[in-house]
Amino acid sequence: MNAAPTTLASRHFMARRSAWRRMLRDPMAAVGIGLLAVLLLIILLGPYIVPNDPLTVKMAERLKPASLQYPLGTDHLGRCIFSRLVAGARTTLGFTGLVVLTVALIGLPLGLWSGYVGGRVDALLMRLVDGMGALPEFILAIALTGFLGPSLSNLMLSVVLVKWMGYARVVRSIVLSEREKEYVLAARVGGSGTWKVIGLHLLPHALSPVLVLAALDVGKIMLTISSLSYLGLGAQPPAPEWGAMLNDGRAYFQTAPELMIYPGMAILLVVVACNLIGEGLRDLLDIRSQ
Repeated sequence: MNAAPTTLASRHFMARRSAWRRMLRDPMAAVGIGLLAVLLLIILLGPYIVPNDPLTVKMAERLKPASLQYPLGTDHLGRCIFSRLVAGARTTLGFTGLVVLTVALIGLPLGLWSGYVGGRVDALLMRLVDGMGALPEFILAIALTGFLGPSLSNLMLSVVLVKWMGYARVVRSIVLSEREKEYVLAARVGGSGTWKVIGLHLLPHALSPVLVLAALDVGKIMLTISSLSYLGLGAQPPAPEWGAMLNDGRAYFQTAPELMIYPGMAILLVVVACNLIGEGLRDLLDIRSQ
C-alpha cells in the first residue's frame, strides 16, 4: 500500500521535469521566460544600476531629454525616469507576485477541502463565490479599495479578496471530477484519511492547473494594480510604481509622451512575457494527459 503513492508522486515529478524541458524548446515560451528573467535580473540589480535617486526632485532638471546622466530623461519633477522605472519594477512586480502567491495559497486548500468534503462547507463556499462573482472583478476591486482607503497594501488586500474565488472554483471542479475515481476509492479503502487522500492523490492533479492559472493571472493582476494606481487608489506619491507613473505623465502626454510610453511599455512587456509562459505551461503541464 505504501509503494503506490511513491510511484504516483515519482511519475508526476518525471512528467513535470520532461514538460519543463519541452517548454524551453518552445520558441514563444522561451521568449517569455527570457523577458521575465531579464526583468527579474533588473530588479535584483536595481540598487546597483540606477544612476540617480528615484525620489530626488530637481525642478531645474525637469523634462530633460535622454543623456548619459539620465538614460531615459527626466519627468515633470526632474526625477530620473530610468531610476524610477527600475525602482517601480520592484514595487509593481513584487506586489503582483505577492498577490498571486497569496491568492493561490488561499484558493488551493479551500478548493481541495470544498470539493472533497462537500456538504455544508462546499455549499457555503460556493454561495460566497457565486455572490461575489456576480460583480466584475475590477469594479469589485475598486469598491473594496475605495472602502479601505487608497494605499498599496489596501489595494493588494482588495485584489486578493477578489481573485481567490477563481482559484477555489477551478480546484473544486478538478477535485469533483477526481474524487470518485478508482485510485481515490482504493486509497480510502486502504485506510487513508482525508488529508492524506487530498495531499497524495488530489493535490498533484490540482497543482498544474493552478500553476497555469497563476502564470496567466500575473499579467491580469499587474494590470489591475497598475490601473488602480493610475486612478490614485494604489501607490501614493512619491513612491515609484508603473501605474502611478502613468498617472503622473498623463498631463504631459502631448509635450512629453515618453512619461507614459516608458512605464506603459514596461507593463506591456511583463504581460506579454507572463502570457507566453502561461500558454506554454497550459500546453505542457497537464498531468492528466501524461
